[in-house]
Order: sequence, then C-alpha cells, then structure tokens
Amino acid sequence: MSELLQAGTTAPEFTLQSAAGSSAGDQADHVKLSDFKGKNVILAFYPADWSSVCGDQLTLYNEVLAVFEKYNAEFLGISVDGAFCHQAFRENRNFKLTLLSDFEPKGAVAKQYGAYREKDGFTERALFVIDGKGIIRWSFLSPIEVNPGANHIIEALKEIQGEQKND
Repeated sequence: MSELLQAGTTAPEFTLQSAAGSSAGDQADHVKLSDFKGKNVILAFYPADWSSVCGDQLTLYNEVLAVFEKYNAEFLGISVDGAFCHQAFRENRNFKLTLLSDFEPKGAVAKQYGAYREKDGFTERALFVIDGKGIIRWSFLSPIEVNPGANHIIEALKEIQGEQKND
C-alpha cells in the first residue's frame, strides 16, 4: 500500500460506476468526484460488501445520512466489488447510500488515495472528508477489523462548516 493521502492534499479526480438503482432509473450510472463541486464529500473505502464489519459500518452511515446532509455532504462508499454486487447489497440492506465500484481496473482509485491492499486485492478501511473545493480536510486509516464509526467524520464536517461561516 502506498501512503494514505493526508489533509491539505487535492483529492484525485475519479469516475466510477455506481450500483444500479443508486440514482434515477435502474441502470448503473457513472459518478465523478467533480459532480459534487461545492459540496463536501465523504469517501469511505471499505473491503467488501458482504463482510460483517463493512455491513455494520455502512448501516451506521445509512442511519446518519441525514446528519451528513445537514453539513452539505455527499456520502460515497467505494470498494472493489462490482456494481451489481453493490446493487444486491444495497437492496438487501435497504441502503440509501451511493456505492461505487472500483472494479476495473481493480483498485485504481483506491491506489490513488493510498487505500489499496495490493497483497489482499481489496481496499483498506479508509475515510476521507473532502471540502467543496476538492481539498482533503481529514483522512483516517482504520484497522481492517474495526468499524471507525461516524464521530470523526461529523467533527471534520463541523470544522469545515465553521470555517465557511467565518469566510
């Protein structure tokens, strides 16, 4: 794994396929980071859709989605699973979250962010909060077996909001 991108770094642009049904219609769609210019973005890299820790982590984020939205933030979950795997996972769990497939080339976006486990072939459990100007404001690498929760994400969003009020 290369080093995780840190606060102050410009977030690398990407285009990834979303799960079918993530947006209007049932067709898989493509999502670009730049689609969210002017909004805060939470990127949550996670190892796999159907693992227990990932399921718990994403269930928590689904439950606090309204809190993220209160801070003008869009949530994007990213793993190397395919778009149709994401679709089945979303439907099974009743998620409203946007899940993106970093499947082909495998882990290419995760590698840009320093969040790919080359020897394992999947992503780290890594979080990024990116401001509306595309700058990483907070990043965190969680142990693979630990759900990192949402508190630090919300703290980072509060800090961004506080700075915007002072501008």
